[in-house]
Amino acid sequence: MSLPSWTDKKYGSMKRGALWLVTVVGVGNVFTKTQLKEAFPETAQIDRRVRDLRDFGWRIDTNREDLSLDANEQRFVTQGEPVWEAGKGRAKGNLPITATQRREIMAKDGHICRSCGITVGQVYEGTYEAVQLDIARRKVRQQDGSTVVQLVTECSRCRVGGRDLVGDTPGLLARVRNLGTLERSILASWMESGQREFSALESIWAEIQTLAADSREQIRDDLAEDAGT
Repeated sequence: MSLPSWTDKKYGSMKRGALWLVTVVGVGNVFTKTQLKEAFPETAQIDRRVRDLRDFGWRIDTNREDLSLDANEQRFVTQGEPVWEAGKGRAKGNLPITATQRREIMAKDGHICRSCGITVGQVYEGTYEAVQLDIARRKVRQQDGSTVVQLVTECSRCRVGGRDLVGDTPGLLARVRNLGTLERSILASWMESGQREFSALESIWAEIQTLAADSREQIRDDLAEDAGT
């Protein structure tokens, strides 16, 4: 059976995006954000509509998953559910997030990605890609063993990378309760302020880890000299 045309506007932008990937790009091939926007000039957020295909089993890699890609490229890896067919491509039990909900959730989350801590307006390291924050649906295991879907602020990269993760509230609570008094006190202060406060030693260690091997060796030798005196 022949596929509908991706230019047929009786289909929604996500379904047309899917048809464009199948008939124009082809599985295994690379396309750019520019090509996508040029194909759908009338749709302001076509890149988001195409990302939504991942909810239906489509795999579309960015340079986060495929290091051979640059920031403007994506690879169409796997076709999922044929969302253009009748009864397909419908939201699976998820109600749309309203603008009010979006504002409230982002405010509660401090307008940062709760997974990596990056803020809107920053640029991903080593790229020219500006950070965009969105609301992700995250599965979270509850005390009674049930799993619920909760909304959390994440950047576009973490939202894609964490799609299959399940939070474990009971497991985390058990680990918290096993902490010593001092550790619980420190953790409580981090929770109160909404961020972790790194000590000078931890900050130095984190920066050392970013150095090349030769520079790390210099610091290691310097510390070894101190230990020998």
